[in-house]
Amino acid sequence: MSVLKKIMTAVRGGAREVGELIVDSNGTRIFEQEIKDAETHLRKAKQDLTDVMAKQMQAGRKVESLKNEITEHEGYVAQALEKGNEDLALEIAEKIAQLEVDLAEQEEVHKSFSGHVVRLKDLVKKTERQLKDYERQLSMVKTTESVQKASAAITDNFASSNSKIISAKDSLERIKERQQNTFDRLAAAEQLEAETSDKSLEDRMKAAGIGDPDENSANAVLNRLKAKQK
Repeated sequence: MSVLKKIMTAVRGGAREVGELIVDSNGTRIFEQEIKDAETHLRKAKQDLTDVMAKQMQAGRKVESLKNEITEHEGYVAQALEKGNEDLALEIAEKIAQLEVDLAEQEEVHKSFSGHVVRLKDLVKKTERQLKDYERQLSMVKTTESVQKASAAITDNFASSNSKIISAKDSLERIKERQQNTFDRLAAAEQLEAETSDKSLEDRMKAAGIGDPDENSANAVLNRLKAKQK
């Protein structure tokens, strides 16, 4: 049982490590999605804020309406008293008392809505500033990631190119060596041909002063003409 628990613990540890690797490798994408989710929630919060503000305005209008109604009925009380109708004045006063209760309730409602609107507006502004900051950070993160990928690609390509350059240099050296060997073989063949031909023998005899002189040479012609004059 103890071994099984250790195996399960190891599996959970491995799953956690895999999860962390997935999160790390997709960190930028996750961060961007979290920003989009926050923007969606912010839009919903603004819609809710407009509803609260609408109710605040409605409560405000109700407060003003009750105040006007109270003022109007206070006038009615004055008129009833002027006419000596105290019972009617008392009845109107009771109406005013109820209106004042309603006014107090609506003022509390309006105050509650007003305070809620102020807090929500402040929260929306803070959230918008934070999202803008996150968007700037996301832009920098993406740029840094792109630069790092470009740098890695350049490094890899340089290493690969360097290896190819070395290989190309070796190939060039082998080509030059092969061509030089061909030139040397051709030169050796020409030399061998020259050494084994009759022309080579005649040249060597002439250089050694052996054999008939060239009868057509200028010296030979001049010597022959001199001999005829004697």
